[in-house]
Amino acid sequence: MQFRQWSRREVLKLSAASAAGVLFAEPLRAAAPPASAVTPALIEAAKKEGKLSFYSALELNVAERIARTFEAKYPGIAVRVERSGAERIFQRIAQEQGSGIKAVDIANSTDPAHYLDWKKNDWLEPYLPEEVAKNFPADQVDPDGTWATSCGWLEAIAYNTDLVKREDAPKSYADLLDPKWQGKIVKAHPGYSGAIMTATFVLSREFGWQYFEKLARQKVLQVQSAADPPKKILLGERAVMADGNDYNIVLARDQGKPVEVVYASEGSPLIIVPSGIFKNAPSPNAARLFQSFFLGAETQQMLVDTFAHRSFHAQVKEKGAHIPLAQLKLLKSDPAAVLEQGEAIKARYTKLFGV
Repeated sequence: MQFRQWSRREVLKLSAASAAGVLFAEPLRAAAPPASAVTPALIEAAKKEGKLSFYSALELNVAERIARTFEAKYPGIAVRVERSGAERIFQRIAQEQGSGIKAVDIANSTDPAHYLDWKKNDWLEPYLPEEVAKNFPADQVDPDGTWATSCGWLEAIAYNTDLVKREDAPKSYADLLDPKWQGKIVKAHPGYSGAIMTATFVLSREFGWQYFEKLARQKVLQVQSAADPPKKILLGERAVMADGNDYNIVLARDQGKPVEVVYASEGSPLIIVPSGIFKNAPSPNAARLFQSFFLGAETQQMLVDTFAHRSFHAQVKEKGAHIPLAQLKLLKSDPAAVLEQGEAIKARYTKLFGV
């Protein structure tokens, strides 16, 4: 099914209208659900449903690997992966919900602000997997159980080591403004990527919009996804990336490719990727089983080992030489502020960069 692209403003207007009755009929907070174990009864109910729809802002190879591993563990349940940028997933779900279309069972997004909106609209189903209750820190789980952080990463600077000497490489966001990098930088767009929306909010908060005004004068190559800048520097199309997923660089570097990640001296934006089940999910039991699987130690360790993602599961071990989050300066977002300012951020950014 094809949908026209809605602006974030239109989405929020629809969301507000849909949520009005809920907001005035009951408190915003609900009792946290009890922790739920994976039982034979849940597995049987999920197999009777036989399928589920997984809307994901993770890279396609990651989302597909999770889906296929789940199918192997629970034969008879097919997972349909609907992969897109977080901002487009947000628009699509708003359109579906507003039209009464019951399509999404479970979704994750690289923009945590989306979960504030979905929760406000009473679209999310509280569900707390037992492993999450036991092993996740409180700040990575919604108090009402409507979502938990499935994984995370950092938006980072990086460079091609064949094109840039280590001693000459940028070590901070301020360094990217040096005239020597003009025409040599690649960057992603907040209108497509939830991770870049978060990073843009964080950096504009830390440095002011004058930073982006100066960066825009550097003749920056603009791409869509946060996964695209690492590809451009790996191919040598640009020497430096101003933002992009650090895990792509770590994986390429570990394979001997000529790239290196830089965690800026000012700090690096932390990206968390929540996952939640929708109340009108057509396959609610399969969605609950998938959420438990997704957030369980086995899948979380696979995300770290295979894709160099970050996990907040207490039993998961960090990958090899990957620098632990505790040793890095993190710039954390404010999802409520991102939700409020998102449309303005996209408009201002687009005007500055002309895309």
